[in-house]
Amino acid sequence: MVEDGTVMRGRVTVYSVPGCAHCTQAKATLSALGVPVCDVDVNKHRELRARLKELTGLSAVPQIFFNNLFVGNNEDLQNLVRPETDPERLERLVLSVREDPVPLDAPPVPEDHGLHSDAEVDGACALSEALRNLILKLYSDHLSEDGKRVDYKAMSRSPFFERYCDLAVHLQRVDLLSLSREEKLAFFINIYNALVIHGNLRLGFPKNIWQRYRFFNYVSYFIGGEVYTLQDIENGVLRGNRKGVAQLLKPFSRNDPRLQVALPDVEPLIHFALNCGAKGCPPIKTYTPQDIDSQLRAAAEAFLENDDSCVIDSARREVKLSQIFKWYKADFGGTDEKLLNWVFDHMGASQKKRSLQALLSEGKVKVSYLPYDWSINSTD
Repeated sequence: MVEDGTVMRGRVTVYSVPGCAHCTQAKATLSALGVPVCDVDVNKHRELRARLKELTGLSAVPQIFFNNLFVGNNEDLQNLVRPETDPERLERLVLSVREDPVPLDAPPVPEDHGLHSDAEVDGACALSEALRNLILKLYSDHLSEDGKRVDYKAMSRSPFFERYCDLAVHLQRVDLLSLSREEKLAFFINIYNALVIHGNLRLGFPKNIWQRYRFFNYVSYFIGGEVYTLQDIENGVLRGNRKGVAQLLKPFSRNDPRLQVALPDVEPLIHFALNCGAKGCPPIKTYTPQDIDSQLRAAAEAFLENDDSCVIDSARREVKLSQIFKWYKADFGGTDEKLLNWVFDHMGASQKKRSLQALLSEGKVKVSYLPYDWSINSTD
């Protein structure tokens, strides 16, 4: 295994069994860390079970060792990589695998048992989990606390970004048709936000309307055997194959194989999760399939509570909204009345919501749109 041009001398050993979801998640997390993983199937190599129980006192899987140091199970590993835990301990573990050869008292592995490569991060869920863990690491290191600004320069120098680029190549092997609706939402939202950053780092941030149009119709990943641009992901997949801003045609034609991947209906809440790299966009977060709708609704509530996105002017009987609601008005009902009702229904309990309720109960309300800040969301 090579990381930043340095050969890793040690290994991480994972004792697992096929079909174990916790084992799959653990291996995806380790792959995202860029460490060499030796995966030992204890069903196939039963002679190691007794020895393993002697070492740890446990028989459940996965069991994870950094060289000769027992880290624990998948839950222990996930706790270890969380940004709020002790990052120095994780760095020491990775450094030990990078610099120290496998010691004589390392846990046993079958003879000629090779290390797993990136190509063995199989399946959309495992790969997206590995990519998500890398994205989380990059975001924790290079995002502002509010998620609205990115330190692009520092991120471009990060070994974790290079690792992300290497792993993103394997998106071409993903079986998108196997994804559930929830998995598809989380997968494509996370990929979209990461692809915007990837495109900005490789090509530079678009500075005018023409450059933006070209950027979103050019920057792409090869996923599941097909090319998906940013426009394809947003308007083709997540908006149920609807025309985007300034688009004359739908992203996918009737015979386009990508149409099978598109969600059957538009998902309005995605507009509060997708970040196009501008300061006027919602904050950048990562999403998981579990409770994805609750996560998106929480993102919408936070967006609407921000005065940069929604202002209630009771004196003028006016509601001022982000341009996002103008560009995608059809997704929110298509009329001012339906738009305002959607906004009200998706607000959290607050004074702002009570003010809007009072206006709506009194009759006609004017809708206008706030200026959009297209400047780059960089910390510089």
